[in-house]
Amino acid sequence: MSDDFTRRKFLRGVTQGVLASAVLKAGESGAQAAATGPASNALSQGQLKEAVKLGPLSASTEQSSGEPPLPLPPQRRIGIAVVGLGHLSINQILPAFGSSKRVKVTGLVSGDAAKARALAAMHGVPERSIYDYQSFDRIGENPDIDAVYIVLPNSLHAEYTVRAAQAGKHVLCEKPMATSARECEQMITACKVENRKLMIAYRIQYEPHNRMVQRSVRNGAFGPVKLIEAVNGQNQGDPEQWRQKKALAGGGSLPDVGLYCLNTTRFLLGEEPTEVSAMLYSTPNDPRFREVEENVIWQMRFPSGALAHCATGYGFHESRRYRVYGEKSWIGMDPAFSYTNLQVESSKAEGPIEERSRLSMQPKDQFALEMDHFGGCVQEDKTPYTPGEEGLQDQTLMEAIYEAARSGRPVLLNSDASARLDRFRGPDPQS
Repeated sequence: MSDDFTRRKFLRGVTQGVLASAVLKAGESGAQAAATGPASNALSQGQLKEAVKLGPLSASTEQSSGEPPLPLPPQRRIGIAVVGLGHLSINQILPAFGSSKRVKVTGLVSGDAAKARALAAMHGVPERSIYDYQSFDRIGENPDIDAVYIVLPNSLHAEYTVRAAQAGKHVLCEKPMATSARECEQMITACKVENRKLMIAYRIQYEPHNRMVQRSVRNGAFGPVKLIEAVNGQNQGDPEQWRQKKALAGGGSLPDVGLYCLNTTRFLLGEEPTEVSAMLYSTPNDPRFREVEENVIWQMRFPSGALAHCATGYGFHESRRYRVYGEKSWIGMDPAFSYTNLQVESSKAEGPIEERSRLSMQPKDQFALEMDHFGGCVQEDKTPYTPGEEGLQDQTLMEAIYEAARSGRPVLLNSDASARLDRFRGPDPQS
């Protein structure tokens, strides 16, 4: 997701100005065609399962590999243009299309023409579907592009979401959603006005290990939750990368990696905090933290009485973990927020014996899972599980965390203890 700052500075320069107010919406017909496909040879999911049914290779006592993948044929998949070709796009998102069932990459947007052409050749994207940031609005003329996946510096998310919606395209946007609650609201409004889907790429909420922990927490298997502790940090390198620039990132470790602790805590409980307190600290004279914060520690109180203690940083050895402490036992993950090698661990006691367990599941590509959910929402006209409102709530809470750290006092939040769980989320992906 990160290109050098010079390129991003140029990108920011060429994209300033008044947003496009009206563009062609020829892509809408492409989305409809992708959703239905050729009626003459379409098979139901049940027919597909029966046609490719496989017998077991191992005994019933061994871990199952699950059912075989059943991808839609290419002509029935949602076409997505990836906007921004930095580390995250090249290393994770573009390869994930190979594991997806509902989506395909049909466009690329980059300020580096040579890079875009090379990646287009690798992933089968025609040159006519390559755009730069000045020609971005022309995606409205391309029926092969039904949606965009925005993978740009945080301060550009709002602009390109609005422009994509006005071009008639659905939007999957990386987190954090934007750099202010006001920008988040603009993004939500723009997509509603144009009747386009808006989903924020909270991959953790679609990942099987984390969903298993959520189910265990919600069904009370570990007793009432008393405390959640979460840490997500890393040791940043080049001080000139865009993440170290306030104008591009909006903040430091909190909106980048600390957001995982914040969002995952809310995801596990389904509740919204009623109070936050926080502290910030940056190492003096470290060139990486001239503009953005290094370390943040914050606490949250929830209506059920559960407390959360979260920490994030940009200057320590990588650690990505969380643990949920229940009345009867605890469950957690370490690592929790990584792309691979996730592990669930739990502990419980029975008399003189304490039992500790480590669980793992068959790995799945997290980006393919989230993109397939997005594609299904476009095809079936459903609200995404992580819509814009979910991103707005996190942005609102991060602003409260910054305020608590600045003032040195807890910030009380407007949170209705009687409100339904998951009130900022759409229908559960498994329902």
